[in-house]
Amino acid sequence: FSPNERFLVTWSNESISLGPNGGIGTPFGPEDEGHQIIIWDVLTGNLLRSFPSSTSTDGAPNKITWPMFKWSPSDKYFARVTPKQQISVYETPSMGLVGKKSYKVEGVEDFEWAPAFDKEREKQNAGDKKNREEMLSYWTPEIGNQPARVTLLNIPSKEIVRTRNLVNVKDCKMHWQSNGDFLCVKIDRHTKTKKSTFANLEIFRVREKDIPVEVIEVKDTVIAFAWEPKGERFAIITTNDPNYGQSTQGVRTNVSFYYLEKPKPGKGGDKVGTANFKLIKTLEKKTSNAIYWSPRGRHKEGSKNDPAASIQLMSTQEHYGVTDIEWDPTGRYVITSASFWRHSMENGYSLWDFKGALLQKQLLDKFKQLLWRPRPKSLLSSDAKKKIKKNIRDYSKAFEEEDALAQTSVSKELLAHRRRLVDEWNAWRKRVEKELAEEKERAGVQIIPRRDDDENVEIIEEWIEEVVEETEEIVED
Repeated sequence: FSPNERFLVTWSNESISLGPNGGIGTPFGPEDEGHQIIIWDVLTGNLLRSFPSSTSTDGAPNKITWPMFKWSPSDKYFARVTPKQQISVYETPSMGLVGKKSYKVEGVEDFEWAPAFDKEREKQNAGDKKNREEMLSYWTPEIGNQPARVTLLNIPSKEIVRTRNLVNVKDCKMHWQSNGDFLCVKIDRHTKTKKSTFANLEIFRVREKDIPVEVIEVKDTVIAFAWEPKGERFAIITTNDPNYGQSTQGVRTNVSFYYLEKPKPGKGGDKVGTANFKLIKTLEKKTSNAIYWSPRGRHKEGSKNDPAASIQLMSTQEHYGVTDIEWDPTGRYVITSASFWRHSMENGYSLWDFKGALLQKQLLDKFKQLLWRPRPKSLLSSDAKKKIKKNIRDYSKAFEEEDALAQTSVSKELLAHRRRLVDEWNAWRKRVEKELAEEKERAGVQIIPRRDDDENVEIIEEWIEEVVEETEEIVED
């Protein structure tokens, strides 16, 4: 699906064939024959355009990679790369190439769209039809005497806004922060002798003037990188274990967390210096190989003096044969599962809370996949959300008062109901005693009047206490 779920991309291993009837009764026409990729309009169900699979320079089909097309945040553009040749950017709803031609880039390996920040998303969702520039990044390896490059490109103008030259590059991976404020390029480099490798993290500050780049040198091999959703922190997994890359298990790794250290205010109140990413904490001698942030990120509150104090290992659990990890959209629960698609041992899933406590475990024969239902997008603007967060204590106080009133109201209703039952019981007993006395009188049975001062009479009183309301107060020393 496209980011706003307006379009759907499907792929079939079998090419479209019109058959002897020429495709009558199907959405396909002569221009679709032999194609494998289709883009559909979700609202109407109409076929918008079909595409053939990409081919290499010698005409052979390329290895299938998913997604086939990558969408811009607005759904306005979608693109795919033909390795070593070009990036083809299409626009909706015409489904034609932007500028009627592909963007030729010799040696291009991969590209990624820059996410939109909150204000941009709100304008897009509000139906703003202004033709705004969107950004993508791509990288090319070293070719001859030309260095490797990372390039930021505006679409639809195809204007290059930033280029970064790189040397001794083995591979690059591009990671955009969720609001598009930063682009981290993880660069695997080899030494001049090419006998060993190391990694660099080059972080592009996209919102700042001239897009400066901060370089973080990592001596070890970086095997995983992930930004914190909706935040300015990231985590990496590194290793210097010589067994890494081999089939052996138990490779020792380190998990490191970084945060953006804001510049400190000077004497006049102005901030001095620039914000830089600093190491918070490293968890050493682990066996981790993947990072899965909670989709809500972690809480912002923490120690102001020691950022590392906010990093706590809450729990370590085991799931034999785990193949997939899925956080729920709220960040409260996480599913670990063992898929039959990968192996046939103890297939099923386990449900955990965010603290690592096991809530449920199910072993299911031939279990394949479990996905959380997405949550609808918030109808509140970013300004409205900020206002609520700023005044959350006032809102909480009002809600607590409403809850207390509701609880008191329920207690009063419960007491009134019990009193009514007692009154009904006493009235029924009085009526029955009167009817019994009348029957005894008609039967000639002598009625002995009741004497409360009789020595054999014992009166028992039972007191029942019930908590109507309870209030807790914290008394500070």
